[in-house]
Amino acid sequence: MKATRFISSRIFSFSKENLSSVVMKIAVISIALGISIMLISIAVIVGFKNQIKEKVVGFVSPIQIQALNLNESMEETPFIYDSTLNSRLDLPFIKSIYPTANKAGLIKTEDEIHGVVLKGVNADYNWNYIKSNLVTGDIPEYSERERSNDVLISKIIADKMMLNVGDEVRIWFIGENMKTRGRKFLVRGIYETGLTECDERFIYCDLGQIKRLNGWNENMVGHLEINLVEGFDASEANNIIYYKIPTNLVSYEAKSLYPQIYDWLELQDMNVAIIIVLMLMVAGITMISMLLIIVLERTSTIGILKSMGANNAFIRKIFLQRSQRILLIGMLFGNIFGIGLCLIQKYTEIIKLSPESYYLSSVPIELNWTYILLLNIGTFILWVLMMSIPTMIINNIKPSKSIRFE
Repeated sequence: MKATRFISSRIFSFSKENLSSVVMKIAVISIALGISIMLISIAVIVGFKNQIKEKVVGFVSPIQIQALNLNESMEETPFIYDSTLNSRLDLPFIKSIYPTANKAGLIKTEDEIHGVVLKGVNADYNWNYIKSNLVTGDIPEYSERERSNDVLISKIIADKMMLNVGDEVRIWFIGENMKTRGRKFLVRGIYETGLTECDERFIYCDLGQIKRLNGWNENMVGHLEINLVEGFDASEANNIIYYKIPTNLVSYEAKSLYPQIYDWLELQDMNVAIIIVLMLMVAGITMISMLLIIVLERTSTIGILKSMGANNAFIRKIFLQRSQRILLIGMLFGNIFGIGLCLIQKYTEIIKLSPESYYLSSVPIELNWTYILLLNIGTFILWVLMMSIPTMIINNIKPSKSIRFE
């Protein structure tokens, strides 16, 4: 072991002004760039997926239960939420259940008209997600004893309809026989989640107002929002809930309600996979080229070692050991550079995004240390295997010819 280390240190030197020294420096830079780009790509896509999923789940909950209805309009078919259904949903992975209802309407001002969906919630509704995205005003306070006219609108709707906190807004609804009727509401607050699909449509209101407009009984709801205990898989929970609820009801995951967003996220996974493959190939080819050039440049040295009795395995080990050291140096610099850039973006948000296109105002970063460790281990093993290819040429070098090689 000591012999191979000593010989490899004499063969491989960054300080010598020769072709192999230049190639080794290029290889270190290539490895560092490859690792840093892969780390940044993974950190960005993990951040994207987690933050956007948090937004969707925060808005519609991980799972929703609705009445089975083939009609895809925003007018929901009501169902009874009573103690019987509640007992069926008494499952250990369910954290909370919120009865809600949606109703389509139109906001009309002197200059604009805009289609909206009123989302009715009750006094027990969890406002934590909306509070974190509140732009101005306050969260409405609803009560089971009396109906409230307070509503919470999005910034998109407020800007388009030129509404502010404290303004009265009339929302029109289409009833039976296409008759229209209007209701006045008071803007209590303005929110902005960044999810355009939701922000441009939804207005929060008192669930009692939806029941009154639809003529529902007190125990009727439009749908149930199910929140899960942290870490429990939504797909597994949905499969269990689906068989627990009556046949006139159906459960959906958030990804079924907003498939376009989840499909877009899946596309990002493919883009990252392509980037990783390209970086692995580019850096791997650079390492192979480096080692091949060094082997050819040290042909006479290899011939001398063979004439002294060294076998092919011993000589290949010399070249592989030093190549692995170069690989580790490049990976170290790559990790420092990549993680450093990720931390700068994470805490300064220097690179901005258009929320209309990406749902976020800045490039998200999430450093998953398990992914980083697996990436480094997998990359190291793959590149070591790739570097074993050019060392095969050592087997064909003849001492009698190579000693005279220039």
